[in-house]
Order: sequence, then structure tokens, then C-alpha cells
Amino acid sequence: MPQTNPSPLRARPSRGQPMVIPRFALYGETAAPGQDMLHIESVESRSRLYHWEIEPHVHQGLYQILWLQRGSAEVVLDEWRASVAGPAAIVVPPGVVHGFVFAPETDGRVLTLSARFLVEGEFQAVGEAFQALFSAPGVLHFSPDDGEAQRLSVQLGELTAEFALPGSADAPVVQWLARAVVWRLARASEQGQREGGERAHQHLALFTRFLLLVEQHFLEHWPLERYASRLGLSTQRLNRLARAGSGRSALELVHERLTREACRRLVYIAAPAASLALELGFEDPAYFSRFFKRRTGLSPQRWREAQRPPAA
Repeated sequence: MPQTNPSPLRARPSRGQPMVIPRFALYGETAAPGQDMLHIESVESRSRLYHWEIEPHVHQGLYQILWLQRGSAEVVLDEWRASVAGPAAIVVPPGVVHGFVFAPETDGRVLTLSARFLVEGEFQAVGEAFQALFSAPGVLHFSPDDGEAQRLSVQLGELTAEFALPGSADAPVVQWLARAVVWRLARASEQGQREGGERAHQHLALFTRFLLLVEQHFLEHWPLERYASRLGLSTQRLNRLARAGSGRSALELVHERLTREACRRLVYIAAPAASLALELGFEDPAYFSRFFKRRTGLSPQRWREAQRPPAA
């Protein structure tokens, strides 16, 4: 049965020694705040470059699953440290300080993704699984002959192969496979017990709940006060929560979701922009046009034309 078993260990510097935790997109790489990402790579591809040691760092707005198929690692998750042997899954929510020292030749995958790849679309159950899995950092252990571990390994292998294809980062099959991995791990997590981390990371669960509410209601143009009320928060605290989780304000996240939906419909639905504006909840098509241009730099019609393939 999968379970978590980190052992408590203080991993803070001694008093008087300031500690600066690097912030990365992928380890060693910087990214603009709020950058969307879905990425998978082998453990070896990056850790070998750093002599199998990934020093403590954090990701802002990015969620990470590290799958150990074979080999082992010394794992730091905030104040927790554990020796982990594969097969195992290490779950790292955004903002959690994490580092690894891998045994040479450790085999595994590292999946990094933004929340939107899991909460958008008609997959509420996946969003709920996502919320449950990333409510706190932890480690899920599997038996080597566990069929669930074998299925996870196969899915991650398929995801890696699809991701390697040109232009596949936004392909539906890549997102479906990533969702399947999260779903399977969340189901496995329900069979074990997660020790520690819940209280320290309640804000992560709240942030994910906010993203799910945005997905359910962005077409209704809810004011921020309504989102905050549903979460039992003030608007000021909701904004602090959003900035801690993504680097952007709550309103910015709502507007980003609305803009992405507008872009999709302009590409895939051959209706006039004014009709799409009404479908998107805008009572005034002219206001929609101004909103869209402010967000993208182009009018809806110009943006649609720019997405068309050039004539042969």
C-alpha cells in the first residue's frame, strides 16, 4: 500500500546565517512570473550535469512530481528529510523548498506543470484529484512488483515520448497523459497517510480551490469579492494567496483564463467576434475588443487572422 514516511529534521541555517533559496522554473533556469509550463524529462538528464545533486530551491506557481523508478535519493521537503528508494513518487507543491541527492544512475522522471493544465476543461474530477494530491508535499512508496507502480511507469514513459515530438507541449494527448498520472497518484495517495505538511501548506489547497472556482465561473464574470466569499477570505487575502501561488493578482488570473478561452474560440469557432463576445459573457462587443487588445496587443479579428496558416 502506498504511504508517506518522511522523518522530521530541521533543515534551516543556524541563527545569524541568512539563507537565500533560489527560485527556478526548471532547476538552473529562470522564468518570468506566471509562466505556463508542462515539461517532463528524465532524472538523469539534469541531475548528471550537477553531479547527481540538486540543491534546495523553490518553484513559484509550478507543481512537480518526481518519479523514482530505480535507484534512490536523499530528499529534502521544507523541514522534512527522507531517504527514498524507487519505485516512489515525490510530490512537490509550489513554494516548497526541495532538494535531492541521487544515487548515481538513478532512473526516473520529473514532471513539472502549471495548474491550468489540470484544472481547465470539463474534467472537474481531475481538478479535485489535483487539489488532493498537491495539498501538501510528501512521498508515496510502492512495492517493486506493484501493478500500480508499473502502470505509472508506463504512463510516464508514454508522456515522455509524446512530449519529445515537435510542437507537442500543448497537444491534447500530452495533457491527457499528465492528467492520468495525477489522477493515478491521487488515488494511490488516498490509500496511504500523509504525515506532516498539511497545516504549513493549507494555502496551497486554498489556491487550488480558487483556480477550480475560476474554471467553473469565469464566464459568469464573478467579481473578486464573490470568489473571496466562497473561500471564506477577504479580497486582500485572496490577492496575497494568488501572488504567493503564481506571482500574479487574483484578477490577473481570472483575466488570463478568459483571454485563453477567447483565443481558443477565435481559432476554432467560425463565428463573428461579436457573437463570441456574448458567449464569453461580455454584454458589449466593443468592450470585449478593447479587453482582448489590451491583453494580446491585437484586436480579435487581427489575432484570428494571425493564427491562420499562410496561403500555399
